[in-house]
Amino acid sequence: MNKFLFSLVLGAMSVSMMAQEATADTTEGFRFTTVDSIAITPVKNQNRSSTCWSFSTIGFLESELLRMGKGELDLSEMFVVHHTMLDRAEYSVRMYGTAEFAPGGSAYDVIYCLKNYGLVPQEAMPGIQYASTPADTLPVHAELDAIAGGVVKAVTNSGLKKLTPVWKKALSAVYDTYLGECPETFEYNGKEYTPKTFAEELGLNADNYVSITSYTHHPFYTTFALEVPDNWRMDQMYNVPMDEMMEIIDNALANGYTLAWGADVSEICFTRKGLGVVPEEEKAVDLTGSDAARWLGLSATDKREELTKKPLPEKVITQEMRQAAYDSWENTDDHGMQIFGTAKDQNGTLYYMVKNSWGTQKSEYKGIWYVSKAYMQYKTNDILVHKNAIPKNIRKKLGIK
Repeated sequence: MNKFLFSLVLGAMSVSMMAQEATADTTEGFRFTTVDSIAITPVKNQNRSSTCWSFSTIGFLESELLRMGKGELDLSEMFVVHHTMLDRAEYSVRMYGTAEFAPGGSAYDVIYCLKNYGLVPQEAMPGIQYASTPADTLPVHAELDAIAGGVVKAVTNSGLKKLTPVWKKALSAVYDTYLGECPETFEYNGKEYTPKTFAEELGLNADNYVSITSYTHHPFYTTFALEVPDNWRMDQMYNVPMDEMMEIIDNALANGYTLAWGADVSEICFTRKGLGVVPEEEKAVDLTGSDAARWLGLSATDKREELTKKPLPEKVITQEMRQAAYDSWENTDDHGMQIFGTAKDQNGTLYYMVKNSWGTQKSEYKGIWYVSKAYMQYKTNDILVHKNAIPKNIRKKLGIK
């Protein structure tokens, strides 16, 4: 009889504890606890330049070097930008100006640079030639982009039947003036390198990195060039179902690999403070009651404030939703970042930890963003990852060895 009563008490306590765990914390604010975190280099600031793709993928490669036991290095983003923009200009001219020339790029541009041009440390090419004071160390590219764009537009709209071979030198001089010349040789830690010999000594193999995406307008388990303007090199990405894309992300993080992340950040709930969520407005706000008119009258800023005060129920994302958002231009090719860990909020909900390149001053978490699983499912355009970080069964489906 005593044992029976004891069992009843234990059962009641267990039910009570389960009920407590299932009850969401309704207090305002997000409180995150790190679950897993892979080593990253310090957060940088792209400032007023459209170079997130270089910052995020260079950060990814810097983490790869940490994973490989090479130590912490600070690699030059602007070395990659210089080479990439000259290549993009040439491509635009070859396409008679019908291919967009713009300062954006993709993660693959950095891998292409690694393979074809090499890399250099930040000290060999800081990329700032226009600072008015020694304190001006952050990129400001409006003038550079306008002048470079003007050169390409002048060439493609010249009306000439034959171009001279020197327009490339003119454009290169623009980037040399603003970013500095790409060094042919440099000294680092008492040793002389070229960009290629430096990259070789780092031990980074460009062929080890693959791009992954998830869309239904191409067959799964094939490759295609994602149709966004900044994928101008036509990087062939492996196409997998959304659930397997998420499995790749989770497997990579579980095995010590970070990922370069291309995403849409135009949602009102991707905040400047460091949060990326997709709340289900119907559950967050009574849109059928008296609150509906007030809600519809709010600005996007006010809605953002209300939807990100605390964790709220999020949309259930499907493959069809991803595709519809891409096809309708709701999801755009906005921004590049680096995924490096996971965390949970006060309710036990999983988030991905993301290193951004917007500096540390204005974000609530010192340049780190917490992105929900729903947001990652919905707003991921593509990821770049070491092929060994992909689960073996998925690698086999894709034919990756």
